[in-house]
Amino acid sequence: MGVMAGRLCESQSVMAATSDFGGWMKTEQRRVFLLCFRMLQDRDEADIATQDTFFKAHQAINKGGLDLDDCSKWVARIAVNTCLDRVRSRTWKFWRRRPDPGDENLILANTADGAPDAEDQVFAAQIHCRIGKALDKLSPRQRAVFTLRHYEHHSLEEIGGMLGLDLGTVKAHMARATAKLREELRDLYGLA
Repeated sequence: MGVMAGRLCESQSVMAATSDFGGWMKTEQRRVFLLCFRMLQDRDEADIATQDTFFKAHQAINKGGLDLDDCSKWVARIAVNTCLDRVRSRTWKFWRRRPDPGDENLILANTADGAPDAEDQVFAAQIHCRIGKALDKLSPRQRAVFTLRHYEHHSLEEIGGMLGLDLGTVKAHMARATAKLREELRDLYGLA
């Protein structure tokens, strides 16, 4: 933080703070702009956010009653909040730009169906069958651990509690099951 920023923070009078504001702003402007640019990923948006940040800082100083330990952190907090406001506003603007209902129906009618086609469904059925056969080759405990983890989405600790196994044993069964399945299904991953 520059000397002027220090005087600005230590200053008790609004007039003194306002007269030092220009110099302090020059010392902080690049840092604030880079912060805004990193958050917004757009130079124009970052430039506007930087201006808004210093405008808000100036307004706060003019109101008085500030007890700041570190002006650099204070202006950074203003910059972050300004950027977050702009991001929220940008998202809101996107949703407000919806086409009128007639155009929207036309767009939806001409959009390709997202459902899998017949060929994708046949491949999915074949892969499902292959995975089922590969799971049959696992030991009952390995199959139980793998199924509970990947199909039922239980944590390893929960699986240990369900099966009455130590966490290390559950991890060992999971590692062995995964290794066997990888070996059995390696041609699906182009590793054959």
